[in-house]
Amino acid sequence: MNIYDFTVKAQDGSTVSLESYRGKVLIIVNTATECGFTPQYGPLQELYAKHHADGLEILDFPCNQFGNQAPGSDEDIHTFCTGRFGVTFPQFSKIEVNGENADPLFKYLTENTKFAGFGKGPMALVMKGIAKKADKDYENNGLIKWNFTKFIIDREGNIAARFEPTAKMEDVCAKVEELL
Repeated sequence: MNIYDFTVKAQDGSTVSLESYRGKVLIIVNTATECGFTPQYGPLQELYAKHHADGLEILDFPCNQFGNQAPGSDEDIHTFCTGRFGVTFPQFSKIEVNGENADPLFKYLTENTKFAGFGKGPMALVMKGIAKKADKDYENNGLIKWNFTKFIIDREGNIAARFEPTAKMEDVCAKVEELL
Protein backbone atom coordinates (compact mmCIF):
# COMPACT_ATOMS: atom_id res chain seq x y z
CA MET A 1 0.00 0.00 0.00
CA ASN A 2 1.15 3.53 -0.72
CA ILE A 3 -0.27 7.01 -1.17
CA TYR A 4 -1.70 6.24 -4.63
CA ASP A 5 -4.22 3.82 -3.10
CA PHE A 6 -6.24 6.67 -1.57
CA THR A 7 -9.01 8.92 -2.79
CA VAL A 8 -9.83 12.23 -1.17
CA LYS A 9 -12.57 14.83 -1.41
CA ALA A 10 -11.64 18.00 -3.29
CA GLN A 11 -12.57 21.46 -2.06
CA ASP A 12 -15.44 21.48 -4.59
CA GLY A 13 -16.77 18.13 -3.28
CA SER A 14 -15.54 15.95 -6.16
CA THR A 15 -13.52 12.79 -5.54
CA VAL A 16 -9.81 12.83 -6.40
CA SER A 17 -7.63 9.75 -6.69
CA LEU A 18 -4.12 10.36 -5.43
CA GLU A 19 -3.07 8.18 -8.36
CA SER A 20 -3.36 11.40 -10.38
CA TYR A 21 -0.25 12.63 -8.50
CA ARG A 22 1.90 9.61 -9.43
CA GLY A 23 5.48 10.62 -10.15
CA LYS A 24 5.23 13.91 -8.22
CA VAL A 25 6.88 14.91 -4.95
CA LEU A 26 4.05 15.76 -2.53
CA ILE A 27 3.68 17.77 0.63
CA ILE A 28 0.50 16.67 2.38
CA VAL A 29 -0.38 19.14 5.12
CA ASN A 30 -3.25 19.67 7.56
CA THR A 31 -3.95 23.38 7.87
CA ALA A 32 -6.02 25.97 9.68
CA THR A 33 -6.76 29.60 8.86
CA GLU A 34 -6.81 30.99 12.41
CA CYS A 35 -3.66 29.38 13.81
CA GLY A 36 -0.35 30.83 14.90
CA PHE A 37 1.19 28.70 12.14
CA THR A 38 -1.16 30.04 9.44
CA PRO A 39 1.60 32.31 8.07
CA GLN A 40 3.28 29.09 6.86
CA TYR A 41 0.94 29.34 3.88
CA GLY A 42 3.33 32.02 2.58
CA PRO A 43 6.52 29.91 2.40
CA LEU A 44 4.50 26.90 1.22
CA GLN A 45 3.15 28.97 -1.68
CA GLU A 46 6.68 30.25 -2.44
CA LEU A 47 8.00 26.68 -2.50
CA TYR A 48 5.12 25.62 -4.74
CA ALA A 49 5.70 28.49 -7.18
CA LYS A 50 9.42 27.71 -7.31
CA HIS A 51 9.12 23.94 -7.83
CA HIS A 52 5.69 23.13 -9.24
CA ALA A 53 7.15 22.89 -12.75
CA ASP A 54 9.76 20.46 -11.35
CA GLY A 55 7.05 18.08 -10.10
CA LEU A 56 6.06 19.40 -6.66
CA GLU A 57 2.45 19.33 -5.51
CA ILE A 58 1.19 20.58 -2.16
CA LEU A 59 -2.05 19.02 -0.98
CA ASP A 60 -3.79 21.21 1.61
CA PHE A 61 -6.30 19.58 3.96
CA PRO A 62 -8.01 22.06 6.31
CA CYS A 63 -8.74 20.60 9.73
CA ASN A 64 -10.70 22.09 12.62
CA GLN A 65 -9.60 19.54 15.25
CA PHE A 66 -6.94 21.68 16.92
CA GLY A 67 -8.32 24.64 18.79
CA ASN A 68 -11.22 25.07 16.33
CA GLN A 69 -8.88 27.11 14.18
CA ALA A 70 -10.43 26.27 10.78
CA PRO A 71 -14.05 27.22 11.49
CA GLY A 72 -15.17 28.32 8.02
CA SER A 73 -16.66 26.40 5.12
CA ASP A 74 -14.41 24.94 2.43
CA GLU A 75 -15.23 27.96 0.28
CA ASP A 76 -14.48 30.42 3.13
CA ILE A 77 -11.11 28.75 3.73
CA HIS A 78 -10.24 28.80 0.03
CA THR A 79 -11.19 32.48 -0.29
CA PHE A 80 -9.04 33.35 2.74
CA CYS A 81 -6.02 31.41 1.49
CA THR A 82 -6.11 32.72 -2.06
CA GLY A 83 -6.81 36.29 -0.95
CA ARG A 84 -4.32 36.56 1.89
CA PHE A 85 -1.52 34.25 0.73
CA GLY A 86 -2.10 33.87 -3.02
CA VAL A 87 -2.37 30.09 -2.60
CA THR A 88 -2.50 28.27 -5.93
CA PHE A 89 -1.85 24.70 -4.76
CA PRO A 90 -4.75 22.24 -4.46
CA GLN A 91 -6.99 22.61 -1.42
CA PHE A 92 -9.24 19.80 -0.33
CA SER A 93 -12.37 19.50 1.75
CA LYS A 94 -12.06 19.98 5.51
CA ILE A 95 -11.31 16.70 7.28
CA GLU A 96 -10.41 15.15 10.61
CA VAL A 97 -6.88 13.80 10.91
CA ASN A 98 -7.07 11.96 14.26
CA GLY A 99 -9.67 9.83 16.00
CA GLU A 100 -12.48 7.58 14.85
CA ASN A 101 -13.50 9.96 12.05
CA ALA A 102 -9.98 10.48 10.74
CA ASP A 103 -9.68 10.49 6.98
CA PRO A 104 -8.16 7.16 5.77
CA LEU A 105 -5.26 9.02 4.12
CA PHE A 106 -4.28 10.58 7.44
CA LYS A 107 -4.76 7.29 9.30
CA TYR A 108 -2.24 5.82 6.87
CA LEU A 109 0.18 8.74 7.29
CA THR A 110 0.04 8.71 11.10
CA GLU A 111 0.25 4.92 11.38
CA ASN A 112 3.35 4.86 9.18
CA THR A 113 5.33 7.73 10.74
CA LYS A 114 6.50 8.69 14.18
CA PHE A 115 6.20 12.04 15.88
CA ALA A 116 9.29 13.99 14.79
CA GLY A 117 9.58 16.21 17.89
CA PHE A 118 8.96 19.92 18.30
CA GLY A 119 12.64 20.88 18.42
CA LYS A 120 13.85 23.73 20.60
CA GLY A 121 12.81 27.28 21.23
CA PRO A 122 9.79 29.11 22.63
CA MET A 123 7.21 27.64 20.20
CA ALA A 124 8.52 24.14 20.88
CA LEU A 125 7.92 24.65 24.61
CA VAL A 126 4.40 25.92 23.97
CA MET A 127 3.62 22.99 21.68
CA LYS A 128 5.03 20.45 24.15
CA GLY A 129 2.67 21.80 26.81
CA ILE A 130 -0.34 21.70 24.49
CA ALA A 131 0.48 18.21 23.23
CA LYS A 132 1.10 16.79 26.71
CA LYS A 133 -2.21 18.19 27.95
CA ALA A 134 -4.07 16.51 25.06
CA ASP A 135 -2.11 13.22 25.15
CA LYS A 136 0.31 12.30 27.95
CA ASP A 137 1.95 9.76 25.59
CA TYR A 138 2.19 12.19 22.65
CA GLU A 139 5.91 11.57 22.07
CA ASN A 140 5.34 7.85 21.47
CA ASN A 141 2.65 7.81 18.79
CA GLY A 142 2.23 9.08 15.26
CA LEU A 143 -0.94 11.06 15.86
CA ILE A 144 -0.93 14.60 14.53
CA LYS A 145 -0.31 17.05 17.35
CA TRP A 146 -1.37 20.33 15.69
CA ASN A 147 -2.06 22.22 12.48
CA PHE A 148 0.59 22.37 9.74
CA THR A 149 2.08 18.92 10.20
CA LYS A 150 3.72 18.13 6.86
CA PHE A 151 4.25 14.73 5.24
CA ILE A 152 6.69 14.58 2.32
CA ILE A 153 5.97 11.89 -0.26
CA ASP A 154 8.56 10.78 -2.83
CA ARG A 155 7.91 10.22 -6.53
CA GLU A 156 7.11 6.54 -5.89
CA GLY A 157 4.33 7.34 -3.41
CA ASN A 158 6.31 6.51 -0.27
CA ILE A 159 6.45 8.62 2.88
CA ALA A 160 9.93 10.20 2.83
CA ALA A 161 9.68 12.52 5.84
CA ARG A 162 7.44 14.07 8.44
CA PHE A 163 7.79 17.61 9.74
CA GLU A 164 5.97 18.94 12.78
CA PRO A 165 4.56 22.49 12.62
CA THR A 166 7.55 23.89 14.52
CA ALA A 167 10.06 22.55 11.97
CA LYS A 168 12.00 25.13 10.03
CA MET A 169 10.59 25.69 6.55
CA GLU A 170 14.20 25.62 5.31
CA ASP A 171 14.38 21.97 6.39
CA VAL A 172 11.12 21.18 4.61
CA CYS A 173 12.40 22.92 1.47
CA ALA A 174 15.72 21.06 1.63
CA LYS A 175 13.98 17.67 1.82
CA VAL A 176 11.67 18.54 -1.08
CA GLU A 177 14.57 19.76 -3.21
CA GLU A 178 16.51 16.59 -2.41
CA LEU A 179 13.61 14.47 -3.71
CA LEU A 180 13.02 16.59 -6.80
